[in-house]
Amino acid sequence: MSSRDYMNTSVQEPPLDYSFKSVQMVQDLVTEEPRTGLRPVRHSKSGKSLTQSLWLNNNVLNDLKDFNQVVSQLLQHPENLAWIDLSFNDLTTIDPVLTTFFNLSVLYLHGNGIHRLGEVNKLAVLPRLRSLTLHGNPIEEEKGYRQYVLCNLPRITTFDFSGVTRADRSTAEVWKRMNIKPKKVRAKQDVL
Repeated sequence: MSSRDYMNTSVQEPPLDYSFKSVQMVQDLVTEEPRTGLRPVRHSKSGKSLTQSLWLNNNVLNDLKDFNQVVSQLLQHPENLAWIDLSFNDLTTIDPVLTTFFNLSVLYLHGNGIHRLGEVNKLAVLPRLRSLTLHGNPIEEEKGYRQYVLCNLPRITTFDFSGVTRADRSTAEVWKRMNIKPKKVRAKQDVL
């Protein structure tokens, strides 16, 4: 990989856009032609995309099997992936594979079938995640949905396309104290 390719990998590049392609399995992306936008996506000498954005919205994905392998085939620098749009698919969980992209700053998961609020906890390991969408999932109906997400993902600055305010943070902290029981620490017993 040349330093020139690395330097030219940017969020400013147009996304690799597979939206509205009726994609059922992640593996299908290898043979599917991405949508073309106003500006073409630049490619490395090896033919891989130089973008940091991958749009898979409005498809029929129900899992992310082989996601890492496929992304490595499509992108010159998969480790730099900063924006993934998986909105309006059929996902019921937040796949742990998403937590392997440490430069991820924007993750759209709205309009899926995620039904367990605890799924959000998986995303806490992403140090650069700033924008997240989850509205339109069954978890949105859970009491304390917004507060739960903000408590568990304190670095988020935009949630469900709405800025996170100091008041939101304060409300989330109060909610946390009232609803999340601290883990009991067991005293170790010395056994002779």
